[in-house]
Parts: sequence; C-alpha cells; structure tokens
Amino acid sequence: MKAKTAPHSASVGLSVSVVVYQPNIEQLTFTLASLGAACDALHAARPGMPVTLYLIDNGGLSDVAVALDRLRARGVLCSIIAGHGNVGYGRGHNLAIERINSCYHLVLNPDIDLAPDALQRALDFFEQHSQVGLITPWIGDERGQQQFLCRRYPTLLDLFARGFLPERLRWLFTRRLARYEMRDQINGREIFWDPPIVSGCFMMFRTSVLKQLAGFDARYFLYFEDYDLSLRAHDVTRVVYAPSVRVLHHGGGAANKGFAHIRMFMASAYKFFNRFGWKWL
Repeated sequence: MKAKTAPHSASVGLSVSVVVYQPNIEQLTFTLASLGAACDALHAARPGMPVTLYLIDNGGLSDVAVALDRLRARGVLCSIIAGHGNVGYGRGHNLAIERINSCYHLVLNPDIDLAPDALQRALDFFEQHSQVGLITPWIGDERGQQQFLCRRYPTLLDLFARGFLPERLRWLFTRRLARYEMRDQINGREIFWDPPIVSGCFMMFRTSVLKQLAGFDARYFLYFEDYDLSLRAHDVTRVVYAPSVRVLHHGGGAANKGFAHIRMFMASAYKFFNRFGWKWL
C-alpha cells in the first residue's frame, strides 16, 4: 500500500464539476443558487479566492444562462462542457478533472443543496488536517433527516435488500442494512475517520489527490463509480466524514427510476465486484 499522504499543490482556488443529463432545471437552479450562497460565505472568509464551475452537459441541458449569470456576478467563473454526448457520470466529471489546476475540487450532484457555510467549513477542515484528501459531509433529505450514505463494503444481499425490496419487506433486514449504512458509527456530531465508501453526490478532494487517482474509472457508465473511487482513495490519502459540512440531497435509488437504471446498476455492480471481490451474504 502506498503511503497515505496528501501532497500540497502550488495551485490555488476551488473548482466544482456538475454532470447533467436531461436535468430537472428547477432543481439544478436551486443547486446552483445554493452553490452561489456558499461561494459568498467562502469569499467573505477568503477574499479573492478563485472558484470555477464546470457544468458538463451529457445531453438535454436547456437554458441555464440566468443561473450562471448570477454565479458570475458572485465572482464564480462558469464554463459549460458540451458536445461529447452522454458519456456517463464518471467520464463526464473526468472531462472537467483533466482541465483543472485548482487546490481543491468538488464533485457535486445537480440534486444537492449546500448549506451556506459548507464550502468554508470543508476548506477549514482541509487546512486543519493536512493528511485528509477527501471529505464527505453530513447529508440530509428533503425533511432534514440524515441520509446514511457512508458505507461498509457491500454484499449482494445488502444491495438487493436496500435497493429493490419493497418497504413492507425491508424491515426484515433492518439490522443488516443499518450495519451496511454504518448507523452505528455515523451521526450528526462526531467526525469519523476513513469510512470505507462515501457518496459521489458530494466529494470534496484535494485536487492533487484526485489527479493522483486519475479521477473516476471510466468503465462505470452510472452507479458504483463513487464506490470504486472511494476504495482507491484509501490507498493514497485519509478519507473523513465531517458532519460540520452539511448538504441536502434530493436524489432517489435506481429501482425508483425504471428498468434502464436497474440494468445500469446491475452492470456496474458486476464490474465493481469483479474488481474488488465478490461478497454474497
């Protein structure tokens, strides 16, 4: 295993990448507005710090000029990357990652609302803990209840019970799923070091670490690319759950999105387990 270091970069500033495919424009607008408010707080604490947004259009992006103009008015440089077609989630982010020369990089979903102090607190944490290369935040749902999106290594039974069982049967696996979701370790108050897997909806990296990892594995079209990147990150840096960094997540599971998403989920799960090892029960 490589030494767990987080090399410092001479680069400055924060870059953010958001990949969209036929997005819900209302939700995307809310996400960009929350990013703008978080940038305001960041600039108040760090005047002149450059922030660059890369919006990667995998297809179907309609007019977001007003939302981007509002970000530019707040000092955020905005760039749309388009014309490449639907290359998938990880490869979409990689189109931005290969361009960046920042100190920190945020991988962000278009269905996330950031707390106003989320960026400031994440960068404070990085500055206070030089060994950290990846931060995952406290993630809440639309009711403000915590979503437990840190994970232990999954088994096939865990994935099936959590993703595909109807609610009336899922109670049979309550204890098992609670362990998989690390409910015995993760809460809204305490820092937790090195959760095995963290969610791709908000991954804040030192850019030097992300470059060292060469971004996402492009073999995953959708799903499990964050599992893969999380496990590889542990080889080169420390990963931390920092509950002082807070966001809300409006996303849903693959089973709620139709057969095409179920098929992509299963294809990516096969690639993931083939790479990292199969666990059945």
